[in-house]
Amino acid sequence: MADPSSYRPAPGSIPDSPGVYRFSDSAGRVIYVGKAKNLRARLSSYFQDLVNLHPRTQAMVTTASKVEWTVVASEVESLQLEYSWIKEYDPRFNVKYRDDKSYPWLAITLNEEYPRVMVGRGQKKKGVKYFGPYSHAWAIRETVDLLLRVFPMRSCSKGVFNRHRQIGRPCLLGYIGKCAAPCTGQVSQEEHRQIVEDFAAFLSGQTATYVRRLEKEMKAAAAELEYERAAKIRDDLAALEKALAKNAVVLGDGTDTDVIALSEDPLEVAVQIFYVRGGRIRGERGWIADKADGTATTGDLVSRFIQQMYADDSVDAIPREILVPTMPEDADALTQWLEGIRGARVSIRVPQRGDKKALMETVERNALQTLTMHKTKRASDLTTRNQALEEIQAGLDLPEAPLRLECYDVSNLQGTEVVASMVVFEDGLPRKSEYRRFVIKGVDGQNDVASIAEVLTRRFKRLLDERATMTGDDDPNGALIDPETGRAKKFSYAPGLVVVDGGPPQVAAARQAMDELGLGDIPVCGLAKRLEEVWLPDEEDPVIFSRTSEGLYLLQRLRDEAHRFAITHHRSRRSKSMVESTLDEVPGLGEVRRKTLLRHFGSLKKLRQATVDEVASLPGFGPRLAESVVLAVNAAATKAETGRAPSVNTATGEILGDDVPAPAGLSSTDLADGDPGRTEN
Repeated sequence: MADPSSYRPAPGSIPDSPGVYRFSDSAGRVIYVGKAKNLRARLSSYFQDLVNLHPRTQAMVTTASKVEWTVVASEVESLQLEYSWIKEYDPRFNVKYRDDKSYPWLAITLNEEYPRVMVGRGQKKKGVKYFGPYSHAWAIRETVDLLLRVFPMRSCSKGVFNRHRQIGRPCLLGYIGKCAAPCTGQVSQEEHRQIVEDFAAFLSGQTATYVRRLEKEMKAAAAELEYERAAKIRDDLAALEKALAKNAVVLGDGTDTDVIALSEDPLEVAVQIFYVRGGRIRGERGWIADKADGTATTGDLVSRFIQQMYADDSVDAIPREILVPTMPEDADALTQWLEGIRGARVSIRVPQRGDKKALMETVERNALQTLTMHKTKRASDLTTRNQALEEIQAGLDLPEAPLRLECYDVSNLQGTEVVASMVVFEDGLPRKSEYRRFVIKGVDGQNDVASIAEVLTRRFKRLLDERATMTGDDDPNGALIDPETGRAKKFSYAPGLVVVDGGPPQVAAARQAMDELGLGDIPVCGLAKRLEEVWLPDEEDPVIFSRTSEGLYLLQRLRDEAHRFAITHHRSRRSKSMVESTLDEVPGLGEVRRKTLLRHFGSLKKLRQATVDEVASLPGFGPRLAESVVLAVNAAATKAETGRAPSVNTATGEILGDDVPAPAGLSSTDLADGDPGRTEN
């Protein structure tokens, strides 16, 4: 624990200008980033008597060992720099809103030749227009199913689209009128693009114009005695009304706005946002954050959320109006910053009465519900995580709490395809960007002990190599930053504790490997699965944690994550190895074409599902070679059961029974055991 007075800046050295500051710990890691209108006043507040500080702020200033600042010209510049530093360093004491669950989006792939509509989750991609997010995927699919009747745009995958384009027949949706079948040329690319634009415009809230247009067309068709066409338009209108009924109007003025509400307790804050477009609720989303900075007010939390929310979104994601529960102090700077991103006027305000006030109360109730549900999740509580780290420190007699935990696990199949995993937890949470996979090279057969020694040797040699690149005698942390990119080096931080999956043999091998590298000061332990015992080097008896211990729970999560990561890597390599061994038997299939197949299909399962036409469409493949590949893959999968290679329908890739004749162009001798397409004597 550091004494804040040991790194307090000299009196008068801090400017009274606006700027951004950052606190760093003894290892050079940035642990907190903040901004201030007056740097001198803000930083002085951290260096008062510890008794007067909030417990979270106490923890931050006693963890830090250095404070730095950068002066900027305006509040808008400080907003931009603060966000850049938070994104770059991911400080542990800053408020980090994390998604409480995975929300589905409705996406239209405008970047494709024939755009399609689909339901998906995860990160947004360029060239794709998103609507939502929504609470339930089934609700989106119901709405899309209704709208495809009126806007028959493509909704199939790339593989299905290409298959029906080759055979020249539409799929079922094309026959029932829920797809315009651009795959078969029933509509041109321009006509399909117009359908897509109408679909997107309707979802964006431009409903009244389209409904009036359909009503006019229906009346015109009836006047011209085209009753069948008028009836179809009437049914389309009914489908639109049903879809619109799912999103009731909440704002009569048709405003586009985001409504943000918070629910707080002393430790955490829940944020809920409703996306209102055209006066209708188009989606909702929730976040949870630890209140790591005890000095943050509700206005500060709102400000930080707005920065995180809109910094990475596309321009059209920022609405004209943002409703908040409390105005942040830097509201003017935030408004200027958002207007610079959007390129148009943005208003941030607190609703006082009417429909918007009622909607804010609804969002606040949802935020309270989100926080209540989250509090039941054991692993997400900062207090619980701190308790876990303190229990590990006390149980293993460590000099300090292990803020960075690294765990290693080995996976193999009877000594083949031996791989290992390294997973990293920081502050009790997974740090997936730091995960690493290893392919064991210097160990023959099934030898977990030697594999652990190899992995740790390679990992910590990398640590020593990066430390050796230190530039500057006066910077003890110079090795932590890449001089070319300015980013932290991935292997440059030493862990507070190394955990291996196993008992005394694995722990002894890990300890020896690290001692040989001169890293005997890094603690090592092992977690044995049988009785969940924690083993230390050179100890005859294990450390036994209570079954209800938060420390043991964290070690179990760490070990299980390492095991999952290693198994996933092993399965992917095994699948690729099976594909390669199968393809080795195909005549005329060289190294380049094998790589093309592996890159396109990725696994034996997907390759077995491919048709001859799909394989033939790849660069460098013809119909005959594609037939050989399909036959070889299916033969390898079924030979063990039938004793002979199967016949394959070259159009679909399906295995044929004994009573089904061989595909045209292949004789029965071509289907005998051995290389496909060659007769065995």
